Amino acid sequence: MLSNLLRISFLFIVFAQLALAAGPDSGDTHEYQLSNGLKLIVREDHRAPTVAHMVWYRAGSMDEVNGKTGVAHVLEHMMFKGTDKVKAGEFSRLVAAVGGRENAFTSRDYTAYFQQVEKSKLEDVIKLEADRMSNLNFDDAEFLKEIQVVMEERRLRTEDNPSSLLNESLMATAYMSSPYRHPVIGWMNDLQNMKASDARDWYRSWYAPNNATVVITGDVDAKKVLGLVEKYYGVANAHELPVRKPQIEPPQKGIKQTQVKAPADSAQLSMAWKAPRLEPGKLDDPEPYALELLTAVLDGYDNARLNRTLVKQEKVVNDVGVGYDMISRGPELFLISATMAKGKTVNQAQASIRKALEELKQKGILESELKRIKVRILSEQIYKRDSIFGQAMEIGSSEMAGFSWKDIDYMLEKMQTITPEQVQAVAKKYLVDEGLTIAVLDPQARKSVGKEGK
Repeated sequence: MLSNLLRISFLFIVFAQLALAAGPDSGDTHEYQLSNGLKLIVREDHRAPTVAHMVWYRAGSMDEVNGKTGVAHVLEHMMFKGTDKVKAGEFSRLVAAVGGRENAFTSRDYTAYFQQVEKSKLEDVIKLEADRMSNLNFDDAEFLKEIQVVMEERRLRTEDNPSSLLNESLMATAYMSSPYRHPVIGWMNDLQNMKASDARDWYRSWYAPNNATVVITGDVDAKKVLGLVEKYYGVANAHELPVRKPQIEPPQKGIKQTQVKAPADSAQLSMAWKAPRLEPGKLDDPEPYALELLTAVLDGYDNARLNRTLVKQEKVVNDVGVGYDMISRGPELFLISATMAKGKTVNQAQASIRKALEELKQKGILESELKRIKVRILSEQIYKRDSIFGQAMEIGSSEMAGFSWKDIDYMLEKMQTITPEQVQAVAKKYLVDEGLTIAVLDPQARKSVGKEGK
């Protein structure tokens, strides 16, 4: 008992030191605004001679329009197809030539590009990335080749993946108005009908310095970095961005249900409830923090409630997971997903989940249980900040959701103030049938050979 108390005290001390080191008044994180609207955030971390360079564009699949879903992700692919100075395919080769690694990713809320290199090579990758911010130049032939790659990616990752198909159907059912109802990779029909001009229009609309945030973390000097960023990114011209329509999701009035039939070994169940997110300017709203902690109560460690009850004791499912994103640009869901154990039904799993949730709503959670989870969150945060790339990801994703990097430590501190009663209250308030969408995967026999022995 004493050792546990000492561990908790130690982690709180470490967290306090972290907060001081990375807080808004510290000297290791610097924010600048260029005259063309580009935001630059530099975090100095001199523990290793490496640097992460990331460019975040606040344009993701939620900014797309019907008929052109998937264009944000397609443009991410086309960004590697060359400029007047860099030929198609050369970008990745040039980064590799200086010993770096690079990639890109598209989400509902943003598109981001990154390189991680030895610190003396930072200027090389800044020059490359800034060039394609303004000077992307691809021909129709390159587009036609790449759109085939994207369609094949959709086939492999979604259409041949029963879990992905189920999640796609869940999102399209849960949301009526929000563009979150569309998959990031896009609907196949939209991809089949996409033109090179659609990708160029997207690039011209959203890829501008006044819609971008550059995050650089690692063994750097902030003033020198600012000089490099001004030299290369500063020449990019700002332009007026398209008007973003709010597309507010109307209130849900009862249970929604969807079923997907697909080749799979086991049935799957997803239950998703509408839940609030943390909004910029409302950092003291306790409900999103309580919902975040509720996910950990249900699924935050090996012996968490749902895993202990459904997997270990009742053996009704093979696995169960809980998801919720506290910060995002659009509306959020509190999601519980499970894969059925052999011989068990979706109805049995749903009944077990409802029973576990009802017990939590009625009896609440112990202070000791919540304290253990808070310690785990703090320790995970400490490990995350051991990573140069992890720090850049944390800063960039927060900025894209409308928060400042300066808010991150306050959010962590606020999380520590949430009580068991507040966690119980959000379970009672939001995990109700009025806001519930249920998605069921009905497994079909696989047609491939080699299954007879199973």
